[in-house]
Amino acid sequence: MPKPAINPRKRPRQTRSAATFDLVLEAAARILERGGLAAFNTNAIAEKAGISIGSLYQYFPTKEAILAELIRRKRNILLGHMQAAAQQGQSARLAPAIDALIDAGIAHQLSRPNLARSLEYAESLLPITTETETLKQQIVHAIASVLAAHGIADPALAARDLAALTRGMIDSAGLFGETDAASLRNRVRRAVFGYLGIPQGKRRQAV
Repeated sequence: MPKPAINPRKRPRQTRSAATFDLVLEAAARILERGGLAAFNTNAIAEKAGISIGSLYQYFPTKEAILAELIRRKRNILLGHMQAAAQQGQSARLAPAIDALIDAGIAHQLSRPNLARSLEYAESLLPITTETETLKQQIVHAIASVLAAHGIADPALAARDLAALTRGMIDSAGLFGETDAASLRNRVRRAVFGYLGIPQGKRRQAV
C-alpha cells in the first residue's frame, strides 16, 4: 500500500497565499480540537476555512499532508521555546534554567490540549519517523547544553533521561485530560530535580 503524501504541494510566497495556507491549517486544528480524527477530512476543512476544496488542494494533496504540517508547526514552536530557554539557561542559575525548560514542554501540551492529543495520535499513523527522531535529538541537545554549562556529569546521557522522563509525564497528563499546569509543573519539577540530585526549593512566581 503506497504511503500517503505528507508534504504540501507548494509553500506560499505571497501574502495572500500565505493567509490561505494558514487559514486551512487553523481550520484543520479547530476540527481536530472539537471532533478529533473522526471528523477530520478535506471537505470539512475547506468548509471550515471558507474556501473551495479546489483551493485547498492547491496547497495540500491529502488530509495527511495537513496533519503532518500541523505536527511540524507545533514541533517547531516547541523546539524554538526549548532552544530559547536553553540559551538563556546557560548563563542563569541551574534551577531557573530547568524551570524554563519544563515550562516550555508543559506549554506545548496544555496550550491547546485537545489538539495536542489528536496530533500525538496522528504521529503514529504518518511516515514521519525520521522527522520525529530529529526533533528528539534537537531537544536532547538543547537540554544537554544547559546541563553541561552547569557542570552536570555526562550531560548527554542525563539529557536523554530527562527528556524521556518529562515527555512521559507530560504526555500522560495530556492523555488523561489534565489541564492544571501548576500541578503538573510541580510534579515534573520534583522528578527532574530528584534525578539531578539538586535541592528543589521554591520557584519564584511570575508577577
